[in-house]
Amino acid sequence: MSRIGYGRVSTRDQNPDSQHDALAEAGCDPIFIDRGVSGKHAERPELDKALAYLREGDVFVITRLSRAMRSLQHLLGLAADLKARGVDLVILKQGIDTTTPGGRLAFNMMGAIDEFQRELIIEGTREGLAAARARGRTGGRKPKLSPDQIRLARRLYAETGEDGKRAHTVAQIARMVGVTRSTIYRHLEPASS
Repeated sequence: MSRIGYGRVSTRDQNPDSQHDALAEAGCDPIFIDRGVSGKHAERPELDKALAYLREGDVFVITRLSRAMRSLQHLLGLAADLKARGVDLVILKQGIDTTTPGGRLAFNMMGAIDEFQRELIIEGTREGLAAARARGRTGGRKPKLSPDQIRLARRLYAETGEDGKRAHTVAQIARMVGVTRSTIYRHLEPASS
């Protein structure tokens, strides 16, 4: 069983020594540290290396949640992956240690709270959409073209010159009404009238 440590500093001039020291004191070897990587970015090469290094029975150690996770959702996904691989998780500053029953309980409670919060958001969104529909609002984007503009675009597209060729290209029509060619194409199809 190995204890593999991971740390991250978000700018190149930040010093990762305190994280490195805390991970070393927790018995981690090896220790992987991402430097100059913001918390919101998905690309973390050292985190990927640390996760690839882990084997069944190992313990993945981080100093605090914010060093490895972009969000609680990301943490829960990572924890589920680690659990499936037989790897425990220790978060030093938050006192979470899934090698102990109390740590597993605390971690599962965090997951349950996150799921509850997500369900409340979904429920509120559904209620808001239902109330809007009851008032005649359907939501979504406003159409880019009015019915009159659609009729104009179709009429311009159907016009032919004396030579029998189209009088206007789709690009010209799009410029006239101020939309993209793909919008014009969508409205030229008879099914979308």
